[in-house]
Amino acid sequence: MPPELAKTTSAGGANGAVLATASARYEQDGDEAREIAKHMPYFPFKGIPRFYDIGGFLAKPDVFQKIVDIFAHRYAEIGIDSIAGLDARGFILGPPIALALKKPFIMMRKKGKMPNSIQSDPYKTEYGERAGMTVQRDKIKKGDRVLVIDDLVATGGTLSSAINLVHVLGGTVVECACVVELKMFIDPEEGSGLPSRKKLFDGQGIGHVPVWGLVSEDVLLNEAELPEGYVDDGEDH
Repeated sequence: MPPELAKTTSAGGANGAVLATASARYEQDGDEAREIAKHMPYFPFKGIPRFYDIGGFLAKPDVFQKIVDIFAHRYAEIGIDSIAGLDARGFILGPPIALALKKPFIMMRKKGKMPNSIQSDPYKTEYGERAGMTVQRDKIKKGDRVLVIDDLVATGGTLSSAINLVHVLGGTVVECACVVELKMFIDPEEGSGLPSRKKLFDGQGIGHVPVWGLVSEDVLLNEAELPEGYVDDGEDH
């Protein structure tokens, strides 16, 4: 996609067509995604029955490289100016993709970790309420097309915090990208007891921002073999 076109496309129209084209090659839960899912075991951790461990594919350089290649291909087509990775696993995934695309990488961190930063409002996740995310105020310029990246999206609280930071600085979030998307939280039925990502995004006026995940819980079927005496010792973060 030519840079000049990438600069002028919006969340709808031409940009929507580009997103659709990019989705066609590497679709969610497609053949490549199913192979990657085999290397993401789940554990009972932090009180969650299925905690998906990206350490599985990080230990397999060929699988990790495939993920980087898929994301780099997708966003070379869509067109971005920079990549914002979320503390902490976005710091693992974002830099190799940014290097592949020759784009700047921006850290979005917890409060008190970076100078010259602005902070979003507090937000809620599946683990509870969090203080706002921060980003350095000189890293995003008005009109910048920013890709927000993390390892997994569930309720969308962390992503919403990042999106709002980009908007405050005048940028546009082209898409939020994650290796794993838990579809159960997208728009659950009333009375399910599950938080709704759609309601959260719509309530904050960011429902137009697309979210893309390579793998969903539908194909994440690799239950970890737990050693004798396994203990859920996960700490809140």
